[in-house]
Amino acid sequence: MTTLAPSTDLDFYSEEVILNPYDTYRRLRDTAPAVWLERYQVWAVTRYDDVYAALHDHRTFASGYGVALNDPLNEKMKGSALVSDPPYHDHVRGVMGGPLTPRALRKHHDYFQERADALIDHLLELGRFDGVRDFAQIFPLSVVPDLLGWPAEGREHFLDWASAGFQALGPMNERALRDLPTLKGMWEYMAEIVRPGRLAPGSWGAALVEAAEKGEVDKQLLPALIGDYLVPSLDTTVSALSTMLWQLGENPDQWRMVREDPSLIPNVLNESIRYEAPIRALSRYVTEDTEIGGIPLARGSRALMVYASANRDERHWKDPDTFDVTRSNANTHVGFGHGIHGCVGQGLARLEGHSLLNALVRKVARIEVGQPTWRVHNTIRAMTTLPVEFSA
Repeated sequence: MTTLAPSTDLDFYSEEVILNPYDTYRRLRDTAPAVWLERYQVWAVTRYDDVYAALHDHRTFASGYGVALNDPLNEKMKGSALVSDPPYHDHVRGVMGGPLTPRALRKHHDYFQERADALIDHLLELGRFDGVRDFAQIFPLSVVPDLLGWPAEGREHFLDWASAGFQALGPMNERALRDLPTLKGMWEYMAEIVRPGRLAPGSWGAALVEAAEKGEVDKQLLPALIGDYLVPSLDTTVSALSTMLWQLGENPDQWRMVREDPSLIPNVLNESIRYEAPIRALSRYVTEDTEIGGIPLARGSRALMVYASANRDERHWKDPDTFDVTRSNANTHVGFGHGIHGCVGQGLARLEGHSLLNALVRKVARIEVGQPTWRVHNTIRAMTTLPVEFSA
């Protein structure tokens, strides 16, 4: 049965909602399966089952028309793995995904663990440090650029580029406009870095350039494809790692359980991503008239998949606002997306998180945290600072 479509003038991208989002998400979930956001001319899909179903219906909820809430970025990103549909999506994802398969990532396990052990030893020596800058940011920055084959120059811009790239996936509001020069600089640099010989031989980036030289992908799309590697490998991982550290410090009983039973380590990362989804929401283009829970969505409209709300939906999760490392269904979160557009780099993020947790379990008895400061960002749920103290 079709239901009258509800709408709201709620500003989903206001500073207030970004900093304190969960009451808003709950109100949207309780209002209807899909709610029209008048300010942004988009449907907000906030319940777990509906988000999950839509992510697995890529024909009706397509990515090839873009996943941002503004046309310029959707046009710029066309042809990337993120902004494409089958069969092209399957092809380009196959080209990019080779180094990111579980089998391919296994060969990096020892290297990542050595780096994680060294970092935790260093932080124990410091005692007090910033959990974002010194833990969550420094680890991806110490491993990802080398895997991509990036030269020494340009690495100092990585975090700013990643932030600007995700900022522009929301509406073209003041925040996104402010970051446009940074985004423009990133695209210019990407266009230069994909010239043959610029990326280290044998690296993931060099393999992508070689694929273009062989005609397996369009050379014109190389900047977007390199961006597909770089941008998601930083901000989302930094968000997940800092949230993980924060919650383990806030819940010492949970940390004790993990130290006593290290088999919980994979669940810790899943629960961290569920509890604070790194990406708030991305949109899909509705290719045909459809319904979500009886709410009619017209062909040509956009639907905003609110991952962060789905991950706190009381209809799917027991006590969703509680961080619980023993949660039996934590691995069903949609924090990495789902379906054919599930994050291609999630295996890399898991390898980083598991390596750090393994080191923490063996070396750190107590994690104390202060009050985090949150970023005001269109797309990423992340902290700017998190005071932390380790003790052995």
